[in-house]
Amino acid sequence: MKNYNKENIPLAKVLRKNMTPWERKLWYDFLRHYPVRFQRQKAIGNYIVDFYCAKARLAIELDGGGHYTAEQARKDELRTIDLVSMELTVVRICNSDIDRNFRGVCEYIDRVTKNSLPQSAALTAPSSEGALDAAASKQQT
Repeated sequence: MKNYNKENIPLAKVLRKNMTPWERKLWYDFLRHYPVRFQRQKAIGNYIVDFYCAKARLAIELDGGGHYTAEQARKDELRTIDLVSMELTVVRICNSDIDRNFRGVCEYIDRVTKNSLPQSAALTAPSSEGALDAAASKQQT
């Protein structure tokens, strides 16, 4: 288990209850049903990452418009450096990619997750085809 700042737990709970539309879409239409367990709004170190898969040591961060200012980009860069120093893979996804290419985002997350799994887990990981098919069918509705 990763170390975390216990003071972040109340905020993580609030963030779970108040997900952005993009976080909701990714969670309910893909990650919640993904065959390898993901958690949402997970406290890690001094941060709260949007989504986390402990088995793959993978953090997924969704970036909206506020992330593209010079100041926020620098904060995100430092955050990523800190998370990588904890031996995590960090994936940043733009909210507009979820709007425009949801299936592609899901396929990308699936590929990164499978590549990040330890060899023993990768050999026994269940197929994510059902999760990808569910994501595609929800995108069409």
